[in-house]
Amino acid sequence: MLHRPARKLLARTHVLHYPFWSNESLLNAFDSSASATRVAARISTGALDRDHSPNGDRMGYHWPTPGKEMSWRQQTYSTGFRKVEALQQGMAEMVPHIVPMPSDIRHADLVVNRSDHLKAKPRLDPIELKFGAVYTDHMLQVSWKEGPGWTGPSIDPLAPLTLHPCAQVLHYGSGCFEGMKAYKGKDQRLRLFRPDMNMERLSRSAARLTLPEFDKVELLECIKELVRLERDWVPAEEGFSLYIRPALIGTHPFLGLSPTREAMLFVVLSPVGPYFPTGLKPVKLFVETEVVRAYPGGVGDKKVGGNYAPTMLPQLRSAHRGCAQVLYVLQDGLPGGGLVGESGAMNVFFLLQENGMMELITPPLDGLILPGVTRDTVLAIARGFGNIKVSERNLRFDEIEHAAETGRLVEIFGTGTACAVQPITGLLKNDNTEITIPFDSEAAAHWLAKPPGMALAQPGSNEPFSLCGRLTRTLIDFQYGYVDSPWSVPIDP
Repeated sequence: MLHRPARKLLARTHVLHYPFWSNESLLNAFDSSASATRVAARISTGALDRDHSPNGDRMGYHWPTPGKEMSWRQQTYSTGFRKVEALQQGMAEMVPHIVPMPSDIRHADLVVNRSDHLKAKPRLDPIELKFGAVYTDHMLQVSWKEGPGWTGPSIDPLAPLTLHPCAQVLHYGSGCFEGMKAYKGKDQRLRLFRPDMNMERLSRSAARLTLPEFDKVELLECIKELVRLERDWVPAEEGFSLYIRPALIGTHPFLGLSPTREAMLFVVLSPVGPYFPTGLKPVKLFVETEVVRAYPGGVGDKKVGGNYAPTMLPQLRSAHRGCAQVLYVLQDGLPGGGLVGESGAMNVFFLLQENGMMELITPPLDGLILPGVTRDTVLAIARGFGNIKVSERNLRFDEIEHAAETGRLVEIFGTGTACAVQPITGLLKNDNTEITIPFDSEAAAHWLAKPPGMALAQPGSNEPFSLCGRLTRTLIDFQYGYVDSPWSVPIDP
């Protein structure tokens, strides 16, 4: 039996700091409670040194000799994973209720390796600076292995990843990702917009794929450090930003279908202009009723790679028909023309008018819809306007068609981190009939030209109406720091 002081000390000792002894050495060391207390005390005071165990074997740390300093260097595999100390297993065998925790991502462990070859920054042109085509000089990366947990994170020069050809992500799609942005305001401060929501969503997506858990707060601090390093890549003009793409993938080389035993989390950065270079000029959507983006019980509410690859063919078909994106309508066998879902990489909002009352409708988070950060923000802002009913409810396509026929369909727009707010001017059906949606470009321009903070004020009686324009101006004010908001998270120098 271990004495209580020894048990308490070993229980709170982090796994990465245990001496590396064999089980046999451990049992010899702890063959009596008195011995256990002495060894635990010497661990806590640093009385053990490398290369010898208490019984004289050349294993792990040895009793220090005069004139030789103690070393607590961590042993690693050639892959960079920290080695699991055998003391962990030995303790679990002797005292089953003591289970040392594996390591987690820690900002304090972050190592920065700067690149010697910095690239020229791109010209800020909304046409030339295509979304996701230009990358900064550095990336963040950290690996995980079952047992030891996470390695220390590092910022390194951007470089290709090395994966085994049997890595599970390549065969079974065990990967998820996030999309977030950093903005540079007129005060030159860098800001993230609601990054806690991105960390939460990444965690939920990872859990759905049985990918490893991680400390969301510590990962976010590491991402901030990467953005600080690349601050010169953050454009300082409205409409431009630094896109941040965290990704978590299963890297275990195993062709069996099972939870991964190895994983990698990495973050890359890309300076971007407007997702749609047309800005607030509306786009047309193709109404897709044959291909399904998400289905009940699936992963439509998670940001996993498998949700996106199957949408490329419908997107290509819609482009051939002159449409910028796809509106997915799920045929569920019920009357009403199908259940309205998302539009490609956007959540979709519909503004309807009934007896002089405006209602802003978006599909509910029922497992089919991705819980977008911009979606949640738009809902909160619109509710704050006070003169619009805001609903998260099921919407069938026949309701949209009927509202358009009766003149009650006021606006349709999509939202997303990439596109912010994108007005939609038409819905093209498979039979080539089109539903036309009104859009007042002059009214939208009026709201975009508002001074910072004024879009939140109640509009004057003579002001033109444009919910798209008003929401866009309000989002810009928050994202670029023109208006103080808890959603806008500054990155201190």
